[in-house]
Amino acid sequence: MGYLTDSLMTAVELIFSFDREILAIVWTSLYTSFCAIILAGIVGIPCGLWLGITRFRARRLLITLLSTLMALPTVVIGLLLFGLLSRQGPLGELGWLFTPLAMIAGQTVLATPIVANLVLVAVNGADDRIVNTALTLGASRFQAAVQLLREVRFGVMAAIIAGFGRVIAEVGVAMMLGGNIRGSTRTMTTAIALETSKGEFAFGLALGLVLMTVALAVNLFFNLLQQR
Repeated sequence: MGYLTDSLMTAVELIFSFDREILAIVWTSLYTSFCAIILAGIVGIPCGLWLGITRFRARRLLITLLSTLMALPTVVIGLLLFGLLSRQGPLGELGWLFTPLAMIAGQTVLATPIVANLVLVAVNGADDRIVNTALTLGASRFQAAVQLLREVRFGVMAAIIAGFGRVIAEVGVAMMLGGNIRGSTRTMTTAIALETSKGEFAFGLALGLVLMTVALAVNLFFNLLQQR
C-alpha cells in the first residue's frame, strides 16, 4: 500500500512539474487521436446515415460486415497496414511507417466502423416520417438526410465520443505503426506499457492519470454540447 501511495505522489509531482517528455507524449496522443476521429467522422457518419435510410439487396451484408469490423483486433489492423506501408508494400513509397501519419491512418480504420455503426443505430431509432415529411415538403434527398442527421445529433455525438475513446486508449496500432519512438510517435498508452515494463511505475501512473483526465474532459465537453 505504501508503494502505491508513494508512486501516486510521484506521479502527481511529475504531472504538475510539466515535464517536457510527458507533454510531448500527451500532445502526440491528442494530435493523432483527434485527427483520426475527425477523419473517421467524415467517413463514418455519411456511411451510417446512408445505410440507415437506403434499402438495397446487399444492405444486410454490409451491416454485418460493418459490425464485424467493430470487433477487429487492433493488432490485426496494425499488421495489415504495416504490410501496406512497409518498404516492400504497395504504399511503401509514401514513407509513412513509424510516423504519426501511419498512426492516424490505423486509428481512422479502427474508429470508422464504430462511428458508422452507432450512427446507423441512431438513424434506425429515429422516426421514419422525418425523411418522408421533408421530401413531401419539397426537400431534396440530401436536404432530407441532413434534417434526419440533425434529429439524431445526440446519437452522432455519442458515436464520436465512443470512437475517440477507442483510439486514444488503444495500443496495438500505435505500437506497430508508430514504433513508440521517443519524441515522435510515443503515445500515452505505448509509454505506459514501456515505462511499466522498465519498472518506472510512477511515470506510467502519471500518464495513466493524464489519460483518464483527458477522457473525462472530452466527455464533459460533449455532454455540455448535448445540453445546449
